[in-house]
Formats: sequence, structure tokens, C-alpha cells
Amino acid sequence: MSPSVRLQEMIRVIRSARTQCEERGVIQRECAAIRAQFRQADNVGRSHNLAKLLYVHMLGYPAHFGQMECVRLIASPRYSEKRVGYLGAMMLLDEKQDASLLITNSIKNDLSHSNQYVQSLALCTLACMGSAEMCRDLAPEIDRLLRTSNSYIKKKATLCAVHIVRKVPELGELFTTAAHSLLSEKNHGQLIYQSDSVRLPVRLIVCLSLYSCLVMSGYSPEHNVAGISDPFLQVRILRLLRILGRNNDTASDAMNDLLAQVATNTDSSKTAGSAVLYETVLTIMDIKSESGLRVLAVNILGRFLLNNDRNIRYISMMSLQKIVQTDHNAVQRHRGTIVDCLKDPDASVKRRALELSLALVSAVNIRSMMKELLLFLSSCPPELRAQAASGIFSAAERYAPSQRWHIDTILHVLTTAGADVRDETVPNLIQLITTANELHSYTVHKLYRALVADISQQSLVQVACWCVGEYGDLLLRAECDDTEPVQVTEDDVLDALETVLQSHMSSPATRDLPISTITAVMLCCLLRIRSIVSIYGSCIDLELQQRAVEYNALFKKYDHMRAAVLERMPVIDKTSPGHSKGEMTAGPVQERDQTQKQPAVETVSQESTNQVRV
Repeated sequence: MSPSVRLQEMIRVIRSARTQCEERGVIQRECAAIRAQFRQADNVGRSHNLAKLLYVHMLGYPAHFGQMECVRLIASPRYSEKRVGYLGAMMLLDEKQDASLLITNSIKNDLSHSNQYVQSLALCTLACMGSAEMCRDLAPEIDRLLRTSNSYIKKKATLCAVHIVRKVPELGELFTTAAHSLLSEKNHGQLIYQSDSVRLPVRLIVCLSLYSCLVMSGYSPEHNVAGISDPFLQVRILRLLRILGRNNDTASDAMNDLLAQVATNTDSSKTAGSAVLYETVLTIMDIKSESGLRVLAVNILGRFLLNNDRNIRYISMMSLQKIVQTDHNAVQRHRGTIVDCLKDPDASVKRRALELSLALVSAVNIRSMMKELLLFLSSCPPELRAQAASGIFSAAERYAPSQRWHIDTILHVLTTAGADVRDETVPNLIQLITTANELHSYTVHKLYRALVADISQQSLVQVACWCVGEYGDLLLRAECDDTEPVQVTEDDVLDALETVLQSHMSSPATRDLPISTITAVMLCCLLRIRSIVSIYGSCIDLELQQRAVEYNALFKKYDHMRAAVLERMPVIDKTSPGHSKGEMTAGPVQERDQTQKQPAVETVSQESTNQVRV
């Protein structure tokens, strides 16, 4: 490829390269030719070569050797070369490089140029990559340009002033006078950039000025977007008001009427109007606004929930979730709309609707909200099932109207999503069941039905096996006032438990429970029980093997003590020190006095363990 090839031709050749290696070869040859031409004193195609080098830089290849060429082109008297030079400076230079300091004098000269477009190039470059030293040197020039009558230059100078204030905050006082005069400008671009450079000491004056700019505006119609007067300007002003009114009672009072007027008069049928209203809501919630104004903001978010745009519904729920703790009653008014969002096909909207619905659960609406949440749990995506189950458990524990309702709710969740619940769910439910003395018969009958119907939900199976082992006598009596009793025999229970033991779906933790249940609940089928237990005496699962060997020894050598050893467990005290993160400790005995039997249990268990390990 010839060194004098045009930029368009170079782009065409690079794009036609079939491999990365071929592309690198083309770029290396062209960069070598460009570097050679840069060294020539009479090079007339500097801007042309630098333009090609900038394209190479955009592709990610090194182009640092063109930095000095940028400095030379900026100093050129020709506008076409200045334009490429300033573009190269913005792309190839930054404030950390010494070469950037070499263009300070050129920028200063161009800021006083008679051509407004040359001045614009200098202003844009300074606003893009000006270092702290350059900002200090050129700040007076920017202040001078802020007072010019040319609106085009004034807008660029305002943008540059914003950069200077961010880079060197102490220079902000230099632009205070100009900032006041710019607030009365009709040019929207100047107002947008100026809102970033206003200093906080003049917050009240700024609030009043922005009131007239935002509400009493007389701007030209070319800034309207879908009937909204320059939503970009309004959003920036509202953000500034949010900063000025935060933790400031006086400023907040001054802008309450303004925010109320914007909130009631802005059309939300268009996206531009929704953007302004959303920023208005954020401002209302962030400042010390009146209670009525906060209710108005929540109602706006409630209307957003009915919008067809999923993005608007999403940000509405995000905002409601942030304020639900402080304005709970106002958000409760939109509970029905929020619950309807659980059916939204969009996964992100559905997740936010779930989080907000859980936050709205209270003692007053626990029954109605739980019906909706349980219905959602039965059809929700797998990635949301664990979150929904955890939230339902937490809400039920806090606001359960009765123990029976609490147990029914948890069992429903275990039946629907037992594989997605947390590990501490099983011991927590067991603790709840033990404390509900009058519901033992009801619970064991219900759990037995669930066990026979489905053994795939491991958490449900574990609770059911434990409950049958503890309250199996109530199950076999078939006596239950709260629900239709199940007519079962010991053989039926054994069949169900043996199915759990033999199922490939049962985890090791689940299999440990049926073998204990079989041993504890049965009185008549001793031969079958001993046969089942002896089978697992050589199981590869060490925990299951140890239990089987110990229970086998209990049947053979300590049968006279079996009734005492297999007594019903005492009530679990959840507040005891040993009960933490799902770990259970037996608390005080409430149902019967077992002080005489407990030592026997420990002795037999110890002897059995010793014999097994000999």
C-alpha cells in the first residue's frame, strides 16, 4: 500500500483483511509510512496522516508517536489543520502526559481568536482533557468568554467552566457572578451546564431563579420534546434542587410549591413527561418535603405501574421499594397494582414486584397477601422460588394470626418448593410443631398425606418423617377433630418410610430420619422392623450404618429399655443458647417429667456406641 493512500482507501483495505494477522500487517506498514512522513520537514500532508493515525488509534493500536504532531497542527494558522490537531489532542493526550502542557499557550491564543469556530475548538479541548494546571492558567479566559454576547461561544465556555470547577473546586468563586447572569439566559444548553457549577452558598437565590426558569419559561418551541418544554433541562434543574434541598428546611419549603406544580401539570403519557415526573418524585422524596407532597409522589409512582413500558414499571417499583419503610401507608394504597405485576412476563419486573410485595405484608393484610404470594410461588420461575419461599417464611413468622395458619402456610411452601428452601427451615418448622400441643394430631395426619403423595421434596419428607416418629401414635389412632383422619396401619406407615429409604431421590440427611422413625413408632411389626434395620447395618453411608447398628443392638440387648429410650422428645426451646441458625437444643420438658428417664437414655446410647465401635 502506497504511503500517500487516502484515508478511505486505508479503511477499505483494513476492513477487507481476512485475519487478525493480516490486519496487523497492513496497520504496521501504514504506521511506518506515517512515521517517516512525520520526520520530513516539508510534510504537506500532516493533517491527512494524523487523521489516518487517529483511525488506527480507534482500532486499539498504539498511536502515541503522533502526539507531537498534534501540537504542531494546533499551532498551525489553518483551520483545517487546527481541527484535526485538536481532535488528536483530545484522543491521544491526557492530563498525565507532559505533552499536554505544550498546547496551553496555543489554546490561550485561540481563545482570543476572531473566528468563533477556532475558539470553540480550544474550549472543547480544554473541557475534555484540561489538567489542573491548565485550568488554573486559563480560568480567567473562560470567565471572560462567559460574558460574551455570542450564545454559541457562551455555551461552550459554560461547559468548560463546569470542567474547571470539577477539576479545581476553589476556582468556583471565580464564576459566581457569571453564574447569576447565566441563570436568566434563554439558551437551554447554558442552563444545563451552569446547573453543575452553581455554588451552594447561593442556594435560595438559585431555587427562586430556577422556579422562574422551569415554570414561567418562555423558551422557543424548538426545545420541546413531545409537548414537554426541554425535559433535559428540567431533569438537570430538578437534580440540582434535590442537592440544594437535602437536609435544608428553608430550601425545601421554598421549592414545595414548585414541585407540586410540576407534579400536577406534567403530562405522563409521553416518555419525556415520565422522565420529568420521575425526577420530580426523587426530588420530593430526598428533600424535607410536606407529607401531602410525598403522598402525591407515591401516587405518581402508582400510575407508573400501569404504564405499558416495562422500564417505567421497573423504575417505579425500585423507587417504591426505597420509600416503603418511611411511607408505608401511602404505598399500601397501590398494593393491588403491585401484586398484579407478579404476573408480568418480564423477569426483572417480576423480581422487583416480589420484593415490594413482601415488604408490604403486615399484620392487617397477612391472609390476603399470603394467598397471592403462595399462588405466585406455584408458578414462579425457578430462579425466584428460593427468594419467594424465604420471604413467605419470614412474613409468616412475624405476622402469623394463629399457629395452625402458620403451620399450614409453611407446609404449603414445602409441598410446592421444598427443594428451594433454606437449611434452617426444617428445624424451625419442627420447633413450631412441638410448641403447638393441640395441633400434633392435625399436623401428623397432614404430613403423612403429603409424604404418601410426594417424596421428591426433601425438606417436606424430613419434617414428615420426624413428625411421624414423634406423634405416630396419634396417627395410628386416627383421631383428629380439625381434619379428616387417615385410616392407616403400621404396615402402611412402614411402606411409606421404606419407600423413602429406598428412593434414589432421598439425600443422606433424609434417609437418617426414616430409620429412626421406623424404630420409634412401631410396636407390632418387630420382625419386619428388625429386618429393615439390619439391612442398613452394612450401608456405605457411615451415619446410616451407625444408626442401624445401634438400633439393632437396642432391639437385641436392650429391648427392656426400648420404651424409655424412644420416649417423645421434649419441647424445643428456640431461645436457648444452643438454638442458632437451625441448630436445635432440647429445652425444659413441658409435656411430661423425664428427669428419671434421661440418664437411662444417655447410658444406653453410650453402651450401644461402645459396642458398635469395638
